[in-house]
Amino acid sequence: MKSPSERFLLQLLAAVQFTHIMDFMIMMPLGQQLMREWGIGPAQFSHLVSVYTIVAGIAGFVMAPFVDRHDRRTMVLVFYAGFALGTLACALAHSPGALLLARAICGLFGGVAGTAVMSIVGDIVPPARRGAAMGIIMTAFSAAAAVGVPCGLYLAQRFTWEAPFFLLAGLAAVNWILLWRYLPPVRGHLEGDHVPGLGRFVALLRNPNAGWGLLFMATLVFGHFAIIPLLTPHLVGNLGLSDKLIPVVYLVGGGLSAFTGPWIGRLADSHGRVRVFSILVFAACAVTLGIALPPALPAFAIIAVSGSYFVVASGRFVPGQAILSLAVTRHDRGAYMSLSSCVRDLAAGISSSLGGTLVVKSADGRLQHYDILGWIAVASAFLTLWLVRRVKPVE
Repeated sequence: MKSPSERFLLQLLAAVQFTHIMDFMIMMPLGQQLMREWGIGPAQFSHLVSVYTIVAGIAGFVMAPFVDRHDRRTMVLVFYAGFALGTLACALAHSPGALLLARAICGLFGGVAGTAVMSIVGDIVPPARRGAAMGIIMTAFSAAAAVGVPCGLYLAQRFTWEAPFFLLAGLAAVNWILLWRYLPPVRGHLEGDHVPGLGRFVALLRNPNAGWGLLFMATLVFGHFAIIPLLTPHLVGNLGLSDKLIPVVYLVGGGLSAFTGPWIGRLADSHGRVRVFSILVFAACAVTLGIALPPALPAFAIIAVSGSYFVVASGRFVPGQAILSLAVTRHDRGAYMSLSSCVRDLAAGISSSLGGTLVVKSADGRLQHYDILGWIAVASAFLTLWLVRRVKPVE
């Protein structure tokens, strides 16, 4: 059988990330529906969002010493299967407690599967094309927003909130079969005398360059998720956008970022990853304040500003992830990506919980103190401009 091309493998891995990211993202636009049907508040809903990332972060840290001891193909197949079953459990949950447990299962398996995907990309794509490759993988975020979230919202509104999770479980099952059929063994990190072990993992933890990279990614994610989980309730409750237009927000934003993601990756490879990242940070800060501190705007302007946020805020992660993948050698990449997943997910979970704690829903449906989250996001973004220059490429 002819070996699959690099681009086909990247698209296959992006499809895995699509279900993983959509499983997380679909909870946010379902916030209004779940809070209404179950009578829960923003704090309880934020817990349903944040438990996914918190458990994924813990799993990433626990698995970090072991991921470089195995074929990365095996890691993806095992943990992606667990993710698919966890998504099915979400569809079968009929109370906040049951859904919380199911979300924890999804986070446990989905986080490790996502880490394995990023490790494979680092192993099969040389540094010169790493930015473009990350651009393809990151289109999974955009596709989840542009296609997955509107489709999921339509199913939730047309049938029940469980319908999107049934769809996701089915898509994950199909993706698993394609992985099993086409993904070759990825064992390059096992070659040579670089034997993975606890001592090597401890050395990685003591590596200053690796530490700066982890702090950089944690700060980037913390600022990003300061405003994301409650964005939909903010657009509806504070800005007066109709519930029916929420899918349009995700369709426009996701569609634009799906187009610009690979382009940003190529720009990063050609003009410098740090330079492109810095430009996107400044643009993201301006758009963030445009969302969190807006005057009264018509619906089309809200959709335009929100779409711009998807492009520049999500676009930062394309050069950012490429920079992170170059911070260690391939023999430590699996453990490092697992640690990166850990700090990323914990940062997202803490940030989401912070949002639920600071923001209060008033009697008229407005979210108070959402503007504070906007300033937190901007402060975090400016901090990443300093941190990214501390991360040095070793490949």
